[in-house]
Formats: sequence, C-alpha cells, structure tokens
Amino acid sequence: MNDTTTDSSVATATDPNQINSDVLQNISVTLSFEVGRAQIKIKDLMRLTQGSVVELDRLAGEPLDLLVNNTVVAQGEVVLVNERYGVRLTRVVPATERIKNL
Repeated sequence: MNDTTTDSSVATATDPNQINSDVLQNISVTLSFEVGRAQIKIKDLMRLTQGSVVELDRLAGEPLDLLVNNTVVAQGEVVLVNERYGVRLTRVVPATERIKNL
C-alpha cells in the first residue's frame, strides 16, 4: 500500500489539499431561530411557572435571527406553510460581516 495515497472523499485527485465539495455539502450544521433574549436573576427564574411571561429584548414585528452553529447568517419573519411554522428570509448577512463576528 502506498503511503502517499489520499482518501478521495477528502481530497481531489488533482490537488490533495483541496476539499471535495460533496463531503463539505454533507456536513451537518445546527440551525436555530432566535426570537429574542432575556437576562433574569436565578431567583426570578425559579419563580417561573406555567403561564409566566418572560419579556424579551426585541419588539413585536422585529425580524428573527437565523443562526448556523451560533453565528447569525440571516434574518426573517415567521410564516405559516401548510399549518407548520416557517421563516421567510428577509435579509442575508454578507459573508464579510459574518467573518468579522467570528
């Protein structure tokens, strides 16, 4: 067996340092949508019960943040799609701005 052989799923035949796009496209990421945030004291957290209301830092009608692995990549609004929730993207954060926030 030749030690210089590379795994074709990781590198291309022409450039062993190049990542195969098929492999990259099959990596799982975590998507989450953030409606807002709140900071409360532990004593207030312990008092929460069913029906409690927690005030968030965003106003009604403000866009949600779409996060990919905890990085904001877009903003959008909630829509209904066949009786399920969805999000219509209204703004995609430019790659240059995303890189600045890393």
